Amino acid sequence: MAEAQNIPAGSTTAGSIAVAAESTVATRMSAPPSFDVADFPVPHGREEEWRFTPLERLRGLHDGTAVATGDGVKVVVEAPSGVTVETVGRDDARLGRAGTPVDRVAAQAYSSFQQASVVTVAKEAVLSEPVRITVHGEGGVAYGHQVIELGAFAEAVVVIDHTGDAVLAANVEYVLGDGAKLTVVSVQDWDDTAVHVGQHNALVGRDASFKSIIVTFGGDLVRLHPRVAYAAPGGEAELFGLYFTDKGQHQEHRLLVDHNTPHCKSNAVYKGALQGDGAHAVWIGDVLIQAAAEGTDTYEMNRNLVLTDGARVDSVPNLEIETGEIVGAGHASATGRFDDEQLFYLQSRGIPAEEARRLVVRGFFAELVQQIGLPDVEERLLDKIEAELKASV
Repeated sequence: MAEAQNIPAGSTTAGSIAVAAESTVATRMSAPPSFDVADFPVPHGREEEWRFTPLERLRGLHDGTAVATGDGVKVVVEAPSGVTVETVGRDDARLGRAGTPVDRVAAQAYSSFQQASVVTVAKEAVLSEPVRITVHGEGGVAYGHQVIELGAFAEAVVVIDHTGDAVLAANVEYVLGDGAKLTVVSVQDWDDTAVHVGQHNALVGRDASFKSIIVTFGGDLVRLHPRVAYAAPGGEAELFGLYFTDKGQHQEHRLLVDHNTPHCKSNAVYKGALQGDGAHAVWIGDVLIQAAAEGTDTYEMNRNLVLTDGARVDSVPNLEIETGEIVGAGHASATGRFDDEQLFYLQSRGIPAEEARRLVVRGFFAELVQQIGLPDVEERLLDKIEAELKASV
């Protein structure tokens, strides 16, 4: 196991893969991506990309008043053989290749971290065990950077666990070589007072496959920005997510898949459950099919289950198509309460109301949990979902 490191937030990538330049697209209604904080004005909450976010709860991450402390987060990386783990400085050439910050907090994080962690999976290595990264908050403010890189035809599963209490802004990069296969499970199981803002950039190589499963439970405010671009034709990306938003929590997931290359695929499925007064979930799904991206096949879907009064969901799927030469493109979004017929059916067969409610929610999330493929993680997440349900009874 790699030595525990007290760094402002990272653990991540390295390698020798030649990749194309990242996309310059944020969204059509936002500022151009930039590594320079000065290129982004301090948000006031009326901007399209900030209108759902309670800025006062960001604890200064958005306006430069949040100063990093020595007790921000501690990162531990457990890696099997075939993996290289490095701690690098800001001048390492492998940083910043998968994507550019698209908002002020991401730019602030990139400008403020002191060290990054680079995790490299060697060319053609097929890992028999997952890489496990623990990011534990120790009560302070932290800025971090993580990079995970796979060489050509490598295969790996990476689990990133976020726990404890912190005010954290961090960028994560995933760089996939040709024919590589990467599955990433990012779990946000923070304490109730934590704040976490992150941008996740994936650059998918020729015929490579990227699968992301983002699971969000804890935190006072969590705002994540997963983004995918393609370095060459034939790439595939699957973006899965589940979130359980409890009383007073704000959980926001803003996806962008930039189809900038011909003959690539993407599929996004996010599901959320909400309960309690002031529970607020936001899902923004942006898919851009550029004029050069002929042969694109893409779909995105968001489903939300509202368990109690007082909860709010904002779900906004966006699809922009610049070429008619595509295989397919579509999106869907729906928010609703329990299906009364499902509950009646279960209760009519002798299942108590609370148990019936648990079974419905478990079934709602089951298809996404099964995407993880790691029994210990799947069991832990299902137990967490049931604990959240019991807490509301």
